[in-house]
Amino acid sequence: MTKRRILVVDDHEVVRLGLRALLEHHPQFEVVGEASNAKAAVEAVNKHHPDIVLMDIRLPGASGIEACEEIVRNEPDCKVVMLTSYAEDEILFSAIRAGASGYVLKQIGGEDLIRALEAVSRGEALLDPAVTQRVIQEVRKAVKEEEASAFANLSQQEKHVLLLVSEGKTNREIAKALYLGEGTVRNYVSSILSKLGVSNRAEAAAYAVEHNLKEYL
Repeated sequence: MTKRRILVVDDHEVVRLGLRALLEHHPQFEVVGEASNAKAAVEAVNKHHPDIVLMDIRLPGASGIEACEEIVRNEPDCKVVMLTSYAEDEILFSAIRAGASGYVLKQIGGEDLIRALEAVSRGEALLDPAVTQRVIQEVRKAVKEEEASAFANLSQQEKHVLLLVSEGKTNREIAKALYLGEGTVRNYVSSILSKLGVSNRAEAAAYAVEHNLKEYL
């Protein structure tokens, strides 16, 4: 069995000792070192080249998030699992942006932590169940905001014209549906293509479908 080499990082010695004792009861893991702050953690990673760094987010001086960013940049194959006592949204998303492979609360049970580390060692990303729903909600919100911004430069009438273009309607059919002249529709279509940065109706139609235009009318 290939052992997964783990570095434990926490500013409290008792916590480090507890984590080491837990991990050493499982033959698939080997604790190769400990660190009590971000600077020492980065140095220990450079020295021991662990497979996983199990690290507290709140450290004296530079934070665990800053250390995570540097570790992932220097050792791309090293997985960082962040430990925290609080499920704070901004810290969570900062950890994800920094490249953390996992995020677990310190209240996690010992066996659950072992399973989490096993999952990360297999290349899986992992979030504590207590924060997963919030991440999903945030991602959905970001997607909605991105979709809405895709049509920010279009007037409401241009959105209606684009919707009909995406349904394969001709200028004449669009003019009839919206009680407009064909020349006016042609002008709208030309404006839409310019604002979206596309070269033809087919590309405009694909853009409208990709960004869920119907939801913004």
